[in-house]
Amino acid sequence: MQIKKVGVIGCGLMGHGIAQVAAEGGHDVVVVEADARALDAGLARIDKSLKKLAQKQVEKGKLDADQAEKAAAATRLRIAGSLERRSVASCDLVIEAIVEDLDAKRALFRELGSLTRREAILASNTSSFPISEMGEASGRPEQMVGLHFFNPVQLMRLVEVVRAPKTSDEAFAAARAFGEACGKTPIACKDTPGFVVNRLLVPFMVQALAMLERGDASAEDIDTGMKLGCGHPMGPIELTDYVGLDTTLAILRGWVERYPDEPTFAVPAILEEKVRQKKLGRKSGEGFYKWEGDKRL
Repeated sequence: MQIKKVGVIGCGLMGHGIAQVAAEGGHDVVVVEADARALDAGLARIDKSLKKLAQKQVEKGKLDADQAEKAAAATRLRIAGSLERRSVASCDLVIEAIVEDLDAKRALFRELGSLTRREAILASNTSSFPISEMGEASGRPEQMVGLHFFNPVQLMRLVEVVRAPKTSDEAFAAARAFGEACGKTPIACKDTPGFVVNRLLVPFMVQALAMLERGDASAEDIDTGMKLGCGHPMGPIELTDYVGLDTTLAILRGWVERYPDEPTFAVPAILEEKVRQKKLGRKSGEGFYKWEGDKRL
């Protein structure tokens, strides 16, 4: 199946980036939000991102100013915004990028199962929830895949293509080809908790927080150790702040509830306390560190 038109449900932090890279890959895109304010904010993010990308291409000598401006304009013309979910009815692929709440995702896929064409592929950008459960909710599990992009979508080269037990060969192959068309390197994995990256990364972050909680080392020294000792661009505690302490906590709580006998799934008390204090990391301006925008102070 050839994917030409893509729907993205949600134009927030992840959704706007997915819409942009899909359009850069030559697809016509319709991005849907629940209200005008959220949609306008998401489209403004895309405009800002495209302008920044054009400037970088000029600075690197890849394009002159006129070429860069025309390329950005052409990408933007392929993106349409909508407040109506029925706008995705004619799409070949619909990607969900809403709040990380399984009940909300199930409800959305039940709706998409009746809105979209039978042959359309349905995908979730979830980082933690079972793809199979969303596929069953849609009534079309053979057409359901995971397409887990990473933040910031425009810059991160990876996409995890997740295959649930009932995913068809055709849907999986088309989803993987879509990832490549977006300029990403796709990796395949089964429908397991956290897929590949988060299954390894989140327990790593948990162990760093456990060290901090025990007083084994400071947050700064733990992060510096992993950056200089292992070549990581960001230490695990700084990364937890960057992702969002509430997001990390929600993932962990879900895993602990579903897999109580898995020893690597644990919720550090220090993380729960920060979230209780509404110190959520980068998004709130303070977590284990203080932040100003995307910059750690």
